[in-house]
Amino acid sequence: MNNRSIDVEPIAGALGAEINGVDLRGPIADNTLAEINEAFHEHLVVFFRNQDLSPKQHADFASHFAELVPHPFVQSIDGFPGIIEIVKERDEKTNWGGINLHSDLTFFEEPPIGAALYAREVPPHGGDTLFVNMYLAYETLSEGMKALLADLRGVHISAAPSSYSANFKGMHEKRNDAGSAAHPMVITHPRTGRRALYTNAYTKHLENMTVEESRPILDYLASHAARPEFSCRFHWTPGTLAMWDNRVTMHYAIEDDFAAESGGGYRRVMHRATFEGERPH
Repeated sequence: MNNRSIDVEPIAGALGAEINGVDLRGPIADNTLAEINEAFHEHLVVFFRNQDLSPKQHADFASHFAELVPHPFVQSIDGFPGIIEIVKERDEKTNWGGINLHSDLTFFEEPPIGAALYAREVPPHGGDTLFVNMYLAYETLSEGMKALLADLRGVHISAAPSSYSANFKGMHEKRNDAGSAAHPMVITHPRTGRRALYTNAYTKHLENMTVEESRPILDYLASHAARPEFSCRFHWTPGTLAMWDNRVTMHYAIEDDFAAESGGGYRRVMHRATFEGERPH
């Protein structure tokens, strides 16, 4: 018998679920927050549609799950240091963060454990986000590959900090140093105890190996993790909030606004709250 106060509807076999029956503007009962947190760890990314959130309400909700921290390369919105505004204008084809499948800011020693992204203005079609389950990416590897990866660390390197704003008229740069960090190729989630593959578009080579030596392994793992059955694809509607576990997922904002090249594309405005970081292990 289901005695939950929320309705959780999975959207794919691998990961992802929509949660209904809760108004994120609050106040939210402790048992409801606990149920949301349980669904979050079970489905890795959860979606709440038809929410009408001010930046304060967005920040208050996200803060139930982690302390919010500023983004290192993009200016925060006024009064809310843990939230940035992500803007793609009608003549800009590339979505912010559009570097293929990635996890956020893994080129720092303590990458964020997650994020809460709120859709304020989205295209009527296209502009979907793809999410990938990195537990499954690890669990479906051969025993030989698991043994090979067990003691390896990947070196994660950021793009130029200015690239996070330079190509977007609505984004504002925060000057900071580029990031570089080495992390295990396989990590254990601190809550679930499950092991996950930990590599993404920022992983440039394996520690103590050259780029040329590393590339076949990294390319194979990237191709393996991108298998369709490990993913879900989500179509945004205005007022939707998504919250994902950055430790055990990758994501990609699909770049399919082809009309943008002629200036006839769609504007996309999102607010993102960034969760505090922790060292992967």
